[in-house]
Amino acid sequence: MLQLKQKLYNACLSYVQSRINTTQQAINTAQQAGKDDTKSSAGDKYETGREMAQQEENRNVAQLNEANKLKVALNFINPTHTSPLAEAGSLIFTNKGNFYLSISAGTLNVDGQVYFAVSPASPIGLQLKGKRRGDEFSLNGHLYSIQNII
Repeated sequence: MLQLKQKLYNACLSYVQSRINTTQQAINTAQQAGKDDTKSSAGDKYETGREMAQQEENRNVAQLNEANKLKVALNFINPTHTSPLAEAGSLIFTNKGNFYLSISAGTLNVDGQVYFAVSPASPIGLQLKGKRRGDEFSLNGHLYSIQNII
């Protein structure tokens, strides 16, 4: 089971690295677009193009910062650690699905099984944190029963 947690951890790392790479590429493209814009006789057009490129770059920098925050959050998780309480890094099996309490990375397919990577700060993450095997909780009208925690 620890191998499974390691695979989920690696899948989250891959997700974050992909976001970082994509965003960095978009920043580079926006920077190049701003540099490539040549001043024409219509000065306003030039300034508008540069401003749009700058705004795009700013949006991408914000996304890059968010992706880096996810990477930092993952750095605090030890995939080999186990606890009877659900905490960051826990793999939680419920009657409504399997959750990896880590970062919000969406659905992960590992070894043919579906897992949901959720942040401890998300609504379901807040419900899961601190729970033990056998505990139940209700979220959005659904009753979740914790079957196992690794």
